[in-house]
Amino acid sequence: MPFADRLLQSLTDFPLPPPLPDGVTAYSPYQEPEPRTLFTEFARRYYADNQPRVAVLGINPGRLGNGRSGVAFTDGPALTAWGIAHALPLRREPSSEFMQAVVEAWGGPEPFYRQFYVGSLYPLVLLKDGRNYNFYDAPALTEALWPDIQTNLRQLVAEVGMARPAAVCLGRRNAKFFQRLNNELGLFEQIHVLDHPRYLMQYQRRQLAENVARYVEVLAMAAGL
Repeated sequence: MPFADRLLQSLTDFPLPPPLPDGVTAYSPYQEPEPRTLFTEFARRYYADNQPRVAVLGINPGRLGNGRSGVAFTDGPALTAWGIAHALPLRREPSSEFMQAVVEAWGGPEPFYRQFYVGSLYPLVLLKDGRNYNFYDAPALTEALWPDIQTNLRQLVAEVGMARPAAVCLGRRNAKFFQRLNNELGLFEQIHVLDHPRYLMQYQRRQLAENVARYVEVLAMAAGL
């Protein structure tokens, strides 16, 4: 079974959680018709072989990027650039804009996604009062979701086929939880940590070229290149 099919099965079958603390709700982009269709086309185009990928993992998907496109850190304009037709809004999502620049600096989507899988520690969108929420924003939520986050990581490695020598964590705060997970599960030999794309776009947009170059450097190290 190709990498794409294993990934699609893992994400589309990933269960919704039981009721969460503090009014937080979760939904799966991979169980919604439009993002599931777009992600399926993306995966079959760029993950069609059997090669292991280096995991590049953020926190959990946002509703305006991954939540609509089905593809992590990818909005409508990025899908267009990768040759995938859609009816999504053409408004930019900052994290997607940054990751698109990284992919282009690597040489484009084909060589990039041949090396890397970009996703999340927890693969479902989390909302509170209609706004994006992170799995680590409240200790009770982290505790409630921890078994599912562990399951997601185990599946990515054992069933989907992530490379085990190294993974990449997006977000300094996220790194604390990723490292804890890795200590518990023993999945990756090394975790490289990068500042989150949204942080870089919000606070360091003027250093875009330098930050993209830093990403490319760290990704190359993680891939052993």
